[in-house]
Amino acid sequence: MSGCSSNMVYRTFFWGLLYVTLMLFDSCKAQKCEEMTDLNFKDSLTGTSLDVRLLLYTRANISCGQLLSHQDPFSNPHFNLSSPTTFLIHGYRPTGSPPVWLYDFVVSLLNRRDMNVIVVDWNRGATNMNYWKVVKNTRKVAANLTELIQKMKDNGASLSSIHMIGVSLGAHISGFTGANFNGEIDRITALDPAGPEFNGQPPSERLDPTDAKFVEALHTDMDALGYRNLLGHIDYYANGGADQPGCPKSIFSGSAYFKCDHQRSVFLYMSSLNGSCPITAYPCESYKDFLDGKCMDCGKFKSAGCPIFGYDVVHWRETLVQLGETRTYFQTNKDPPFCKFGYKVDIVTWNQKVHWGYLTIKLSNGKEETQVELNHKSLMFEKYVETSVLAQFDIDIQPVKEITLKFCPERGLRPRKKLRLLSIRLTPIQNNLRPLCRYDLLLEKNKDVTFRPIPCDDSNF
Repeated sequence: MSGCSSNMVYRTFFWGLLYVTLMLFDSCKAQKCEEMTDLNFKDSLTGTSLDVRLLLYTRANISCGQLLSHQDPFSNPHFNLSSPTTFLIHGYRPTGSPPVWLYDFVVSLLNRRDMNVIVVDWNRGATNMNYWKVVKNTRKVAANLTELIQKMKDNGASLSSIHMIGVSLGAHISGFTGANFNGEIDRITALDPAGPEFNGQPPSERLDPTDAKFVEALHTDMDALGYRNLLGHIDYYANGGADQPGCPKSIFSGSAYFKCDHQRSVFLYMSSLNGSCPITAYPCESYKDFLDGKCMDCGKFKSAGCPIFGYDVVHWRETLVQLGETRTYFQTNKDPPFCKFGYKVDIVTWNQKVHWGYLTIKLSNGKEETQVELNHKSLMFEKYVETSVLAQFDIDIQPVKEITLKFCPERGLRPRKKLRLLSIRLTPIQNNLRPLCRYDLLLEKNKDVTFRPIPCDDSNF
């Protein structure tokens, strides 16, 4: 081979290798995975200026977030305008760290359906010890998202394909964004919407039902960081909307005392995406009425029955929009999947005098058992007057072979020590199982009475 030919081969090989290397470099660069901005407490002390980053996840890049350009979002090959788009918007970040739930939430959404999930990273702007400055930034974030959604609309995307999920301040950002489109965005989910600086404000200054075609709000910390009143077409008040099971009751528990109730909203909604243990939401005027078993009738929803909390509530959407604002309640366990199993308990006594007290009910199938203490208030038992209450158990015991009751009289000058039951009926409220009954029982003070339930004689009810 001549020297000239040899040099040509070497040059060709060199340029070919360089081309392949550059292509691989560009490919790696294109596949660079982005994560949410991670700041620290020092950043919070000094304060941060607003910078909104958009992280795109789809089923094609479920484990590798892609930075979406504000100027040209359509340049990202994973972004599909014909697919539905869900925006996931975090709230106030006083310590600067990314939310612990963020990636799991993304995965849960993409497991349900193929879509564009856009994580709105505004950690720079949300991290600041001065909460009031962060609140002012919510309008700016909404303006940023409005510009992006307008570009999507101009390029053929439908506003009816957009779902915004906002946590705390993110809920109001969703509302401001929706208002900029005159409520034509399809759905807003508000997870414990922020209360401070928003409680008592008019609808124009917070999330409200006109901000989207369908607005749902979950309340878990309304006595501290969350919003108290109705905000959507349906508002869920988990465990009354304030203190959540398993959350610390003392400030000595550290940061969990401040964020556990507030954060529970996220985990409850994520659990609803799984769908393995649906939670029924009961329309009711108050938590007290709910606990008293006065809100089990969902006749206004006709054959659909009571709505299911969370992602699948869309099956009740049309009725909920027509009703306007619906306040609902449910109880949960402290751990996933959170759902409880309820019975409406109806009791008729035949004591000559009125008795006051509390009941403990235990169910057993011979292998497992579950127990609930009905102590939210002292129950009044009056001769031949039916007393009703809701009993929610941690697990579903089937078939129920034994029931154990214990009566604890209310303390007073002359507590009645024996409660004579003419009848007790436990009606399952989550399924179509038959009610459980027993007749003619004597409950003595603080003593367990165990019996086998029998078929109910409906003529007595």
